Amino acid sequence: MDDTPLVIDVIDNGGQWTHREWRMLRYLGVDTQILPNKTPLDELREVDGLILSGGAARVGLTGELGNCGGYLGLDVPILGICAGHQFMAGFYGGRAAEAPKPEFGAATITLVDGGGAMFEGTPDEQTVWESHNDEVVQAPPDFVITAQSESCEVQGMENEAGDRFGLQFHPEVNDSEYGARIFENFVAVCERAHRAR
Repeated sequence: MDDTPLVIDVIDNGGQWTHREWRMLRYLGVDTQILPNKTPLDELREVDGLILSGGAARVGLTGELGNCGGYLGLDVPILGICAGHQFMAGFYGGRAAEAPKPEFGAATITLVDGGGAMFEGTPDEQTVWESHNDEVVQAPPDFVITAQSESCEVQGMENEAGDRFGLQFHPEVNDSEYGARIFENFVAVCERAHRAR
């Protein structure tokens, strides 16, 4: 049996909690490093998955997230968080925009149809940590909405192929009740994809 650790790197889009994403992966025994979002594709090591971190206000809308578009061409599971989620939505044909009601602090989300792979083993209603001025207002074609809140319709999304996931909130922050479980779920998706290759 292959007991080498999974390799899941974190792409840093300038988010304030990128190091927490790295730490969560380390805690789960993953081989991980933080890379600037301008890292050339040919300088990436062979990974089993990627996380596209959050970032400063507006960066998810402008499409100016370094090489994130190139990373989305990789055949591995990818999780976009906050700005990474917004960029992913726009890249695949959805839309992000300035939030009518920006969210900062604790918020309650409700899962849609069980919430999909990222929310496996978590309750239909849970508290998460928000920090965003912008949000996804239209999920891309071939994506389903997996979670929503009173003020944001697309708190979570995943594609039908089951290898692209977006979260508007920050599961890496302690105040997200089931954030650790969400990271465990993403690692499990990456492990299944690794075994299938």
